[in-house]
Amino acid sequence: MGVVAHHRGLAAGEELGRLSSERLRSLIRQGVYRGNTKGLAHRKLQASIVILSRRFAGDFLKFCTRNSKPLPVVGVGQAGSAMLAGLGEIDVRTDVPQFDIYRFGALVERRSNVLDLWREDFAAFAIGCCFTFEHALSDRGIKIRGLRRGRTVPMFRTMINTVPVGLFGGEMVVSMLPIRRCDVDKVRAITARYPHAHGAPIHVGDPAVLGIRDIERPDWGEPLPIAADEVPVFWASCGTARNALQRAELEIFITETPGRMLVTEMDHQSDVGFFKVF
Repeated sequence: MGVVAHHRGLAAGEELGRLSSERLRSLIRQGVYRGNTKGLAHRKLQASIVILSRRFAGDFLKFCTRNSKPLPVVGVGQAGSAMLAGLGEIDVRTDVPQFDIYRFGALVERRSNVLDLWREDFAAFAIGCCFTFEHALSDRGIKIRGLRRGRTVPMFRTMINTVPVGLFGGEMVVSMLPIRRCDVDKVRAITARYPHAHGAPIHVGDPAVLGIRDIERPDWGEPLPIAADEVPVFWASCGTARNALQRAELEIFITETPGRMLVTEMDHQSDVGFFKVF
């Protein structure tokens, strides 16, 4: 059941879970909705965003290309443009519920838009997010506790090294969901159909294999205990970009706040392409 939104600006009786992607982005752009996008905009591709100086954009794109499992690029804007061609009528400065502002690797501010921070030398990237395939799991009767709306799933830094490019490198980040043992094979098969949203999981079972010491203490997100009939399942995560960008200690870069993604106009199973102009 959808949640009836009480935010000023919604029509009476409107439910967040039933809003079109266009309507949802309109509310986000107005600053009416600043919450988690998990479970919203059914069947639409959701994406993480990265905004950084054009000076580093070429190396960042190569970094994503060489590490495409955690970093499936679904859109790249022209230098100085806030638009993301092919993903809908999007203004990347306003169409994310909440932005994280980093300076020299440190999170210094969160805000609902970045209009007054925008620079002509900025380039914007969109990276596919696992929120995209969650409806497909639900539609096939797979119930997962971690998919409750409003929850930010646990994410962990692993001991798997990415392929470095220029300033960008470091460990892969993964997200985790507790999956019933009887559903694991089905989950693998369903999520493999979404390579633009990380595809099939990279590991099932013992978190120590990935270098995760304590599954109850994620690096980002909220912990999710594993029930007796469940097993932890790990997907490559777009959090890998944030980890690499922090290590690079750029003068400034901007991402979405975890869980508050860009909702696009692309169908969740569409072939995704992009162009680049740096």
